[in-house]
Amino acid sequence: MTQKNCYILGIESSCDDTAAAVINNGEILSNVVATQAIHEQYGGVVPELASRAHQQNIVPVVHQALRTANIDKNQLSAIAFTRGPGLMGSLLVGTSFSKSLAMGLGIPLIDVNHMQAHILAHFIKAEEQTAPNFPFLAMTISGGHTQIVKVTDYFEMEIIGQTIDDAVGEAFDKSAKILGLPYPGGPLVDKYAQQGNPKAFKFPKPKVNPLDFSFSGLKTSVLYFVEKEVAKNSDFIAENIEDICASLQFTIVDYLMDKLKNAVKKTGIKEIAIGGGVSANSGIRTALKEAETKYGWTTHIPKFEFCTDNAAMIAIVGELKFKDGSFAESDVVASARMKF
Repeated sequence: MTQKNCYILGIESSCDDTAAAVINNGEILSNVVATQAIHEQYGGVVPELASRAHQQNIVPVVHQALRTANIDKNQLSAIAFTRGPGLMGSLLVGTSFSKSLAMGLGIPLIDVNHMQAHILAHFIKAEEQTAPNFPFLAMTISGGHTQIVKVTDYFEMEIIGQTIDDAVGEAFDKSAKILGLPYPGGPLVDKYAQQGNPKAFKFPKPKVNPLDFSFSGLKTSVLYFVEKEVAKNSDFIAENIEDICASLQFTIVDYLMDKLKNAVKKTGIKEIAIGGGVSANSGIRTALKEAETKYGWTTHIPKFEFCTDNAAMIAIVGELKFKDGSFAESDVVASARMKF
């Protein structure tokens, strides 16, 4: 299906960010995100509080997205929403709202896989962002997921490597918590790391299958290391925070790059794209850029606003599916563990 002015409203509510975006022929007209600060005091996302906040935020966020895009809801061609994976309560809010709005407007409903959306965010038309050529390898790194995907076409994807326990974003955040940093700690680790010595301390890289990941052991090693050093010097963390963060980040980034190199060796594909919230990390971005020269890779890194959970990535998938006439039925339900 094609339409001269194809306005798609994308709605994202998989975790703790309520987001809405409007896309028209690949161009993002608005991308509004409401974050939930309430989780900071608990050191992590509380599912029940997240779903309640989504209920409060979704109407004003959608209203602002339409207003910023300078269109009326009656001009919309379809509603695209995150069906999963994610927190069930959060997904239910976005799913129910999207179904109701599409039904009320009499327009198609399009369900979107959150993980596919992180990958396809690369196809949003934006300055300083290039779309990868098929086939390419996509590494999705976030608070809930860590995986390497072979992408042959827009919706032809195969997971060839993934974490067997925790995600890389959780490793950053939990390690930051051990260091006494507030939630979310990943960005703070990155900030301190840029001023520290990455070789000051040595942390182990977990040993699993060549394309898979494991981070639970790394978190444990950080905990034992800190407890041991603090027992000898109560001011150890304060005196060494930059070097600790730099060493931790170096270990994680080096580990991620090891897995990517294994994937390239196995598939022969040198077109690399990353996505997910952790792709905003300066260390992984620098390592990928260096790999272009060192290994002859072509790397693609999305704009920061398309890295973390956002609705623009849901909207671009919605547009691609709209053109194929791939719509959801009215009885579609949210899926917390939705697969590719």
